[in-house]
Amino acid sequence: MTSTPTSRMAQRLMIALDYPDDRAARELIRSLEGIPCYMKVGMQLFYQAGPQFVHELKERGYSVFLDLKMHDIPNTVKGGANSITKLGVDMFNVHAAGGSAMMAAAMQGVEEALAADSSISRPLVIAVTQLTSTNLSTMNEEIGIPGSIEEAVIRYAKLAAGAGLDGVVASPLEARGIKDACGTDFRTVTPGIRPAGSAADDQSRTKTPGEAIAGGSDYIVVGRPITAAADPKEAAIRILEEMTQ
Repeated sequence: MTSTPTSRMAQRLMIALDYPDDRAARELIRSLEGIPCYMKVGMQLFYQAGPQFVHELKERGYSVFLDLKMHDIPNTVKGGANSITKLGVDMFNVHAAGGSAMMAAAMQGVEEALAADSSISRPLVIAVTQLTSTNLSTMNEEIGIPGSIEEAVIRYAKLAAGAGLDGVVASPLEARGIKDACGTDFRTVTPGIRPAGSAADDQSRTKTPGEAIAGGSDYIVVGRPITAAADPKEAAIRILEEMTQ
C-alpha cells in the first residue's frame, strides 16, 4: 500500500490468526500481502505451529502480538515472559487477575532476557482485564466480581500500570475510562470490533472500528470479519477505511 491515512492506520490493526494450523494461517497471510498490519497469534495456532511460526512472521516483516494470556504463580510467569521475550515478539499478554506480584514478575522476566541479549527489542507487555465475551451477569454471578464491568476493568488497568506494564486488553467500551485513569500513554488493545452492519457473534461488548479509534483504542483486534470474509484483503481495507473516519 502507498502511504495514505488508511495505510498508516494499518499498524493499529491486529488481525487474529485464529486458525487450527499454520497452513490455513499462511493462506490468509498470502491474501493480505501489502497490508502492513499486526498479526495476533493465539493459543490454538501457537500450540500447533510453535515458535518457528512467530519467527516466520517476523521474517516477513510483520509485528507480532503473542496472545497466550499467561496466568500462573509469579515465578512461572517470569520464566514464560523471559522465553517469550527471546522469541522477538512485539507484544504479549498476561492476565491482570493474576495480581500485581505476578505482573511485576513478568516484567522481571522481560528485563532479564534483555540483559542477557542486547540484540533483543523490548516487547510491549499488556494485561487482560475482562474478556469481551464476558457480560455483567457472568462477571458478577459466576466469576464473583461485584460492581460494573467498567469498574472491574479500570481497577485491573490501574494494577497493571502500577506493576509497570504498558497497557491492557479491554473492550472498546472501556478504552476512554482506562486512558482517563492511567494516562494517554497507557496502551489499550481492544477486541470486540465489528464493522458496521456485521454480526456480534460471541462478543458481548463491541464497537465499530471507527468508534473504537475515536474512543481511545490504540490497537483494534479483528478476527472473523476479516478471516471469514470471501475477500479478506478487501475486508481489511474496508476496516482500515472505517478506522480513519
